[in-house]
Amino acid sequence: MSALPRVSVVVPCFNTERYIAATLRAVLAQAGAELEVIVVDDGSTDGSAALVEREFPQVRLIRRANAGVAAARNAGIAAATARWVAFCDADDIWLPDKLVAQFEAMAAMPGCRMSYAAWQVWPSDEAAPDPALLEQVAAESQDTPRWAGATGWLYPELLLDCVVWTSTVLMRRDLLDEIGGFDTELRIGEDYDLWLRASRVTRIERVARPLALYRKHPASITRSAPRDNYRGRVVQRAVDTWGLAGPDGRQADAAAVRERLAGSWSEFAYAQLQAGQRAAARRSARQALRVQPGHWPGWKLLLRSWLPGEGRAA
Repeated sequence: MSALPRVSVVVPCFNTERYIAATLRAVLAQAGAELEVIVVDDGSTDGSAALVEREFPQVRLIRRANAGVAAARNAGIAAATARWVAFCDADDIWLPDKLVAQFEAMAAMPGCRMSYAAWQVWPSDEAAPDPALLEQVAAESQDTPRWAGATGWLYPELLLDCVVWTSTVLMRRDLLDEIGGFDTELRIGEDYDLWLRASRVTRIERVARPLALYRKHPASITRSAPRDNYRGRVVQRAVDTWGLAGPDGRQADAAAVRERLAGSWSEFAYAQLQAGQRAAARRSARQALRVQPGHWPGWKLLLRSWLPGEGRAA
């Protein structure tokens, strides 16, 4: 295709000194792209911001007090001057033709204002990926079934799963102006909420081959329960606001959505039980059963919440 539109790339950063250089090199290596790269340092206590300032003078650095990733991304969006905005977390990696592939996919669907792509999970604590891994991922074919996924008017699919990953998203700035930015009250699931809102007003085209590496840190297993059932809260709010039908008339299966909501409450109950919060786990298990009375995991967790020896507090 002809020259790509200019893109503002928003990179929220919090204590990622070990990884952010590789992330920024991958972003800046985008083929044929004119980029405005904006790193929003969210109150890091390591050398992340200093590294960006020292090694990447072409990158715009915004320093701010810690307020969470949603607020950091919103600050980047507010500073962006391009017509298109992309997101990349500070420890993930883009492939060099990511933006080209996404603009080509959207060009085939006039009026489309957002796209995302498949991704390769990368369990690693290395500072940068091995070049051989990048070559292997780049060689993946779009015809490989494992990379297929939902595309188009995604609202019904999103009610059942957050199929969109933030570090692959490319969207029009006027779309963000229309639907608003990330909800700063959501410490988790702020991206899921935004994609649901976007799915009400635009097609979301998927590129069915991996265009990014999603880093999973081997030692990043949390030992504390989340403060809220953010996933259930996001999905329930969408259902309460828009119901089950998407703008194209397709409707999510009501029983599947109820099971999804009940599952979010039982998973939350399990996390609370593991953290020793037995009374809270009991309340969450009961909420799962209110949503779906026949939800077996909810019954099992409710029983476990009463058993001696369950949870760290016992």
